[in-house]
Amino acid sequence: MKAILLAGVAALVHVAPAAAQDAVAPEPDVAQGAGSQDGEIVVTGSRAPGRSRLDSVSPVDVLTSETLARQGTTEVAEALASTAPSVVFPRPAVVDGTDSIRPATLRGLSPDQTLVLINGVRGHASALVNVNGSVGRGSAAVDLNTIPGVALGQIEVLRDGASAQYGSDAIAGVINLRLREAREGGGLNVTYGQYVSDVDTARDSRSARDGETATVSGWAGFGLGAEGFLTLSAEYLSRNPTSRGDLDPRATPARVRSRFGDPEVEQATVFANVAVPIGETWQLYGWAGYQERDSESAAFPRVPSNVNNIASLYPDGFLPLIAVQSRDLNSALGVRGELGGWRADLNLSYGRNRLDFRTLDSLNSTYGAASPTDFDDGALIYDQLRAGLDLARELPLGAGTVNLAGGLEYRREGYRIIAGQPESYNRGPLGGNTALTSGAQGFIGFQPGNALEVSRDSVAAYVDLEFRPVEGFAIGVAGRAEHYSDFGETVNGKLSARYDFSPAFALRGAVSSGFRAPSLQQSYFTSTASVVQAPLILETGTYPANSAIARALGARDLEPESSLNLSLGAVFRSGDFSLTVDAYQIEIDNQLGLSENIAASFSPQVAAILAPFGVQAARFFINGIETRTRGLDLVASYRLRSEGAGIFNLTLAGNINEIDVLSVPTTTATLNPAPTLFARTRILTLEQGTPDTKVIAAVDWSLDRVGATVRGTYHASVLQPGATAAADLNTGDRVLVDLELRYEVLDGVRLAVGADNLFDVYPNHVPAALNTTGVTAFPFYSPFGFNGRYLYARLSLDL
Repeated sequence: MKAILLAGVAALVHVAPAAAQDAVAPEPDVAQGAGSQDGEIVVTGSRAPGRSRLDSVSPVDVLTSETLARQGTTEVAEALASTAPSVVFPRPAVVDGTDSIRPATLRGLSPDQTLVLINGVRGHASALVNVNGSVGRGSAAVDLNTIPGVALGQIEVLRDGASAQYGSDAIAGVINLRLREAREGGGLNVTYGQYVSDVDTARDSRSARDGETATVSGWAGFGLGAEGFLTLSAEYLSRNPTSRGDLDPRATPARVRSRFGDPEVEQATVFANVAVPIGETWQLYGWAGYQERDSESAAFPRVPSNVNNIASLYPDGFLPLIAVQSRDLNSALGVRGELGGWRADLNLSYGRNRLDFRTLDSLNSTYGAASPTDFDDGALIYDQLRAGLDLARELPLGAGTVNLAGGLEYRREGYRIIAGQPESYNRGPLGGNTALTSGAQGFIGFQPGNALEVSRDSVAAYVDLEFRPVEGFAIGVAGRAEHYSDFGETVNGKLSARYDFSPAFALRGAVSSGFRAPSLQQSYFTSTASVVQAPLILETGTYPANSAIARALGARDLEPESSLNLSLGAVFRSGDFSLTVDAYQIEIDNQLGLSENIAASFSPQVAAILAPFGVQAARFFINGIETRTRGLDLVASYRLRSEGAGIFNLTLAGNINEIDVLSVPTTTATLNPAPTLFARTRILTLEQGTPDTKVIAAVDWSLDRVGATVRGTYHASVLQPGATAAADLNTGDRVLVDLELRYEVLDGVRLAVGADNLFDVYPNHVPAALNTTGVTAFPFYSPFGFNGRYLYARLSLDL
């Protein structure tokens, strides 16, 4: 399959029609500012036509494809985090599937509290729910890396609550991925890089040369008729793993036995975006994309003396690998045009994500020497079918105008868990040995009792009005009502306003309510393991809140999260200078979280509840967390034009963000007192798991055939909490510098070389006393990862 997709990249290069290109590539914008045109039209946050980012009522960052490309990474999520200060993309390790399906956060909130759109249409979430100890624990978010950067024209980041406009999940804001639209031209990019770093851990110092990454991507535009287009994009990526573990002192000789870092990845993606005129005023449009990603991350190593090791199979111990195959589909088809004076858009979209899990280089110790070493662990599947009708019309109103918009939406979601092979979860012939662990070591398979297939549907209606009664004054009013088949109704509203005191200065603000429906993944995910508590074999694991076990412990039906968003900002512009400052407060009630394990050992009451089910411990999702987020976004940009020295695009962008957990549930319907439902690690992760300050300063320069980009990013220290304060880890305040140099060798042929994290900066290492296995040598909450300096080269061709 990957060979076919890679061949598709080459095919695009050979068949793309030639198009005239400027000698210098389009100037980029970084974090909404540097090089962006004040007249850049945005479609996110407003349904009125012709609004630029500086004219919008709500704050919107605009990031072009050139901005995303001018750095070493080719991953959309990491490129976005490198250029937008309100976005953070941690790179966790040894957290099972989350190593491969990594979520991004906006304003430090949960990854699933940001709505992701593709061309303005709701995208689908990953099938994965993050159940381990990482930032975003308990969330089931959209995987931004399923869409390659080469397929995008630009990304718009709406930094404001927008549930009243777009529905569930838009509590922190909205990320709109706008696909490339081209009738002609094309491009090919070949990028190669690797980490060249000096690694200093608590017990070791060494040089690392790993993470070799090769990316080949291309796009081609074709004209269809007089005004239609077909844009094809394809990307192939191959990445070797990185290893940043410490020496493992548990066996002699002490050496690095772990693979703590980025997973090994092979990935291929194809995308098509099309629009064809139908008559004079109508257009048929759509897109389709498919990605196949194979990744392998590592679990904790088993030393030779480990009780679960079988010496005849692994005389030197073993390192289990967790292989995840992700197959992701995005598609949509619609018609839009004029209908009785209204702008009409009728569309149907379908998305699906399937994750197949395998455990490699492992064993099930309860089978002894007869154990398999590779296991099929089962699969998770999530799909989403959506239909929408949107109508809009701009009418005169006195001396001004009013834009009327409204619409209907239907959504059907499905979720499925498929069991793995019996050896991946069973207790084998040696299962009576209480010292041995069930199932595949590293990642246990899904059992038949975990298998399920569920679905739900929802319907929604919205109205969105934007009044401009006089020049310079705008008022927005939006409301949306939704009905879900599993929990009922919700109604949300938004009021926003903007006043331009002069062409140079404006104030804007908004107040809105928001919500996030509990995902099917949170409502139904289950994963259990068998443990021996002599003479019984008992279960432990994660159970749905509606299961008999969770109900007996006091779980209730999951309800939607709700929020109240307030924002106030200012816009200043003069010539080639612009400045936006936006303050915000987000209060979230009834937030969902995954509880700690409720064990039979907590009390006789809990033991009596669990005994009839043969369960030793259980955890489940529960509502009740209340948080308050306050912050400030600042973006300043200036374009300096010099006839002799070229063009300088200067940007300074920052986010200050403070999150407070106001309360967490302490009882259930049946347990009062209950065991600790949310430990300090969960509370502190919410409050301090992402930087409270992030600042990006960038200079982009171009002159004739040469150009350069230098970017400095300040990350305030992040806390990775331990079970006690003595086990807490801080990443430390850090400044990372990225540098790229470009030269146009021939017309349309450009060469770039660069370094991300030029000065090889790491977070604080983990003290030896807190890293007895040597595995987690650096805090994996680090907002910039822990791989060190990345050197790369890129060859780009315009076709």
